[in-house]
Amino acid sequence: MTQAPPPLPPPPPSPGRPTLPRAIWILGGVSLLMDVSSEMIHGLLPLFLVDSLGASAFVVGMIEGLGEATSLVVKVFSGTLSDYLGRRKRLTVLGYGLSALTKPLFALAGTVHLVLGARILDRVGKGIRGAPRDALIADIAPRELRGAAFGLRQSLDTIGAFLGPLIAVALMLAWHDRFRAVFWVAVVPALLAVVLLELGVAEPVRPPAAGAVRRNPLRRESLRQLGGAYWWVVLIGGLATLARFSEAFLLLRAQQDGVRVAYVPLVMVAMNVVYSACAYPFGRLADRISHPRLLAAGLAVLILADLALARGRSWPMLALGVGLWGVHMGITQGLLAAMVTDAAPAPLRGTAFGLFNLASGGAMLVASGLAGWIWSQAGAGYTFYAGATFAALALGAILVWRPSRPALPETMLKR
Repeated sequence: MTQAPPPLPPPPPSPGRPTLPRAIWILGGVSLLMDVSSEMIHGLLPLFLVDSLGASAFVVGMIEGLGEATSLVVKVFSGTLSDYLGRRKRLTVLGYGLSALTKPLFALAGTVHLVLGARILDRVGKGIRGAPRDALIADIAPRELRGAAFGLRQSLDTIGAFLGPLIAVALMLAWHDRFRAVFWVAVVPALLAVVLLELGVAEPVRPPAAGAVRRNPLRRESLRQLGGAYWWVVLIGGLATLARFSEAFLLLRAQQDGVRVAYVPLVMVAMNVVYSACAYPFGRLADRISHPRLLAAGLAVLILADLALARGRSWPMLALGVGLWGVHMGITQGLLAAMVTDAAPAPLRGTAFGLFNLASGGAMLVASGLAGWIWSQAGAGYTFYAGATFAALALGAILVWRPSRPALPETMLKR
């Protein structure tokens, strides 16, 4: 029978104060470059669809929802494959490479259908890399620094997410709102990200083990190893995603409030500046305090953000809502990744991230489609009120029901 690589042993304790490995910083840099590229495009894409291609808010919501849902569904298979093969890097490179190759399609697209195709292919690349990359971070990071590791990657990723729109704004002003020219420039950082990943990150060395065999991580016997604590995280993550629909609606809200088209991407700049500033500190905090309590705080912040965006049609209320949205993201995104890592056995980390993201992908599709429908039928305010309602449901689930959290093994699953 085919020999399977054994799981990684827990990282040895570091003398003195532990530090994050160099590979975590490089993976963060790769995320930064790819997000610069992606956000140069996606910060303008809703406006390009509406103003240049004549799409409705509902179509924008469906494109965003289908794109993100596709990404998150693909993560199940890539995460499971990385567990089966015991290798993460090859799949991570493949995913980043596919996303880089799809960037020119946005500049060439002349119809909504072509934009949809480009968006889905780009998100397939994100789906291929997502779960293996997160599992790779979990494999590399010391146990006592997992929250900090995910927070750092999220912070660097988000720096790219605000640099991208900032560059897009500068180019739109310099080139008189030429969407397609900006989309072509976005190809460069995407290619650089692939090169940095290929040259800068090595797969962790696994010690040899006799008698271990490869098993399908999606078998019932394997999935039982995930346990109630893991499925609780999946449920809460799905509810949180229902509450936090696509950020495209933040851009549409800004345009509705009278922001000039060239400046609309600054909304994403502002949100991501706050997000990046919060992600690493809250990641470090997650290594020290109760995860459910911190997640509850993040959902409370999202409720306040939705209420501000629903009630206000002025610059101060828009800024408050966008800023609070960024704080929520900084609290919750790295935290949820750390919670998945803690709740899942090491040999099933890729699968665990994939299934978690499958649930979030379904929730994102429903949330973005519903948000676009509410926006079209009742207006922007009711869209954000609906988001606040789902956030309150997730917060209630945390406060009312918390499963016991047994110590989970870091060793090979029993055959």
